[in-house]
Amino acid sequence: MKVLSLTEPCATLIKKGIKTIETRSWKTNYRGKLYIHASSTKMPKEFKENKDLMSLVDINELNFGNIICLCNLVDCVKMTDEFIKEIKKNKNEYACGLYEKGRYAWILKNIKVLDVPIKTKGHLGIWNLD
Repeated sequence: MKVLSLTEPCATLIKKGIKTIETRSWKTNYRGKLYIHASSTKMPKEFKENKDLMSLVDINELNFGNIICLCNLVDCVKMTDEFIKEIKKNKNEYACGLYEKGRYAWILKNIKVLDVPIKTKGHLGIWNLD
C-alpha cells in the first residue's frame, strides 16, 4: 500500500476531513489508495505560529509516528492564479497548505479514519508499506 508522510498537524487535519488538498512542490502521476502517515518530526515553528492553522486542531489530537487514515489520491493539479483564487474562498483549506502558482495540489477524497493507528517510521515521498 502507498503511504505519504506529513508533518503534523497536516496529517491530523486530513484525518478530520478539514484538509482535502495536500500542497507540494512536485507532482505525482500516482492515483489511488493512499495511507496518510503523521511523521514523528517536530512541528515546524511556522506551523505553531500560524493561528489560522492551529485553530483547526487540538494539540492533544496529534498523531506523531502513526498511519492514521486512508484516502484516495484522485488528482494532481498544477496551481494557477485561478485555482488559488477559488481555494481562498475556503478559509480553512487555504490555511492548511502553501498555495503558490506553479506548485501542485494533490486532491484527496474518501478519507477513512483507521480504527487502530499503525505505528511506523515514515519516509520522504510516496513510499510503500511492507
